[in-house]
Amino acid sequence: MKRRILSVLATLALLSSLSTPAVAAPKWTLQVDPLTYALGFVHLHVEYAIADPVSVYLSPSLHLYPSIIAEEGEAPYTGLGAELGVRWYFYGAAPQGGWLLVRGVLAHLQLDDPPKTTSLGGYVSLLVGYTWIYDDWFVLSGGLGVQYLDYTVGQSGISGVLPAAHTAIGVAF
Repeated sequence: MKRRILSVLATLALLSSLSTPAVAAPKWTLQVDPLTYALGFVHLHVEYAIADPVSVYLSPSLHLYPSIIAEEGEAPYTGLGAELGVRWYFYGAAPQGGWLLVRGVLAHLQLDDPPKTTSLGGYVSLLVGYTWIYDDWFVLSGGLGVQYLDYTVGQSGISGVLPAAHTAIGVAF
């Protein structure tokens, strides 16, 4: 009788393990960067883990309104561009864990006030940070580093070597 009960329990355990699919780690994330909203930018990162230690992301880079740190008298300008980033995960597996990020932005800038002045701008950054994925879907990410910006048109914008920061909240799938 004990053998029969053990046999039934073993069979049920085997069948339940076969019928429960393993949950694959997410390969994609969709993130927004709340810090950049304060600086007048809108970013929506779409990230894909191309291998265990590496992911890439693409994002529109839109400067649509003045930054909270804009100087008095600075003319409003818009910037329409794209951001590309490559992350190498030195701890964990893409797209979660500790990472080193290289990113760049290229954008068309235009003064909103006459005369309509345009220029090409952008930046490159090197950051180190961490991405957490909770419950296989909720993403929090942050990092710090250094960047070179040339995001100027006319007398507006910013240029030079500055600290870089990355904050993000999003979903993984």
